[in-house]
Amino acid sequence: MIDSLLLRKDIELVAKRLADRKFILDCEKFSQLENTRKQLQAATEELQAKRNQLAKSIGMKKGKGEDATSELALSNQINEELKTSSEQLEVLQLQIQQFVMGIPNLPHETVPFGKDETDNVEISRWGDVPSFDFPIKDHVDLGSMYGLDFESATKITGSRFVVLRGSIARLHRALAQFMLDLHSEHHAYEEINVPFIVNADSMRGTGQLPKFEEDLFKVPRKMGGVEEGEAGEARIENFYLIPTAEVPVTNMARDVIFSEEQLPQKYVAHTPCFRSEAGSHGRDVRGMIRQHQFEKVELVQFVKPEDSLTALEELVGHAQAVLEKLEIPYRKVLLCTGDMGFGSAKTYDLEAWIPSQNTYREISSCSTMGDFQARRMQARFKVGQAKPQLIHTLNGSGLAVGRCLVALLENNQQADGSIKIPVALRPYLAGIAVLTP
Repeated sequence: MIDSLLLRKDIELVAKRLADRKFILDCEKFSQLENTRKQLQAATEELQAKRNQLAKSIGMKKGKGEDATSELALSNQINEELKTSSEQLEVLQLQIQQFVMGIPNLPHETVPFGKDETDNVEISRWGDVPSFDFPIKDHVDLGSMYGLDFESATKITGSRFVVLRGSIARLHRALAQFMLDLHSEHHAYEEINVPFIVNADSMRGTGQLPKFEEDLFKVPRKMGGVEEGEAGEARIENFYLIPTAEVPVTNMARDVIFSEEQLPQKYVAHTPCFRSEAGSHGRDVRGMIRQHQFEKVELVQFVKPEDSLTALEELVGHAQAVLEKLEIPYRKVLLCTGDMGFGSAKTYDLEAWIPSQNTYREISSCSTMGDFQARRMQARFKVGQAKPQLIHTLNGSGLAVGRCLVALLENNQQADGSIKIPVALRPYLAGIAVLTP
């Protein structure tokens, strides 16, 4: 979340910067909450001072053997008032926190202004877009010859799921292994295996809650009571299937104070990702572009604030290396203020060429979150004896495995339906150069 001090110091400036990313800040509501908080806090502090003063007076009278009945009665009255005031202040502070947690990150000054994806800025292109002298197939028709099975998945679960069988399952696995090896062996990331189910605190820490709850898959679980054999009724606590490995990996830094020497930290994780895709009905319903369950190799970094933008460029380069080694044409795009994710301060998208759609489609999104997530998680670092500072967190897809499979199939198809395998991937497929139906 953004720093509450910024809101208190210059809420109009914050509102202007947020308006650039199409978020209307309710300045009046925050001001009302803040004014009430100040009044309650002042009243609470005044009651505490009176209580302390009375405590001294009572102690002195008792020490002299004098009657302190009236002071004790007044002290009890003040304690009741203080309890009520403290409870009201606690509720109000929670309301302010919830208000602030619903505010997106402020865009970095280097982010271009824009209303939507049409205002994103293309930075570069790599690779030659292939030309075909035969009618091309999309990945659904190509994949069906290799074991891409949507029918079974629909029967087992429902729409927007897929079963991979035979050679295409092997190709999908090879892509993930290739990405993990490249990032861990050549880009100095530590490979990590994390839980696929997280608690609500983890979702809040990276910004999925409270704003994006409808996009998540919940896993209600009974806690304590009946299930644990304790007295009383069981309570229900919501766990969540991860929408990306960013959530469990980044939350490893929650409530941690790193030493300066421990930074940067770099992690790579391969996980399934689960998204309800609320509000996306009718979009990319054919094939593997938009699924409820897909796999991704995720890159996460924890760095010092002054290294944040340099680390972002490095992280994007690591994702680009995957596409280049797989010989997939792509373009690099800097997102404008109107197209950024909720927690991002600056984002680059990598978009792979998809021949059947005659366009580039997102295959990786790489962002620095600044201290936005770190403030929620209280993830900090310390230089010597100085006061701890918030770290900066970064994340990016390195890459989305399913979309990478789509791009590889379509860009490397041949007239007979066979698929050329990029040289870098062949060692993961026992040296196969061409995949045949």
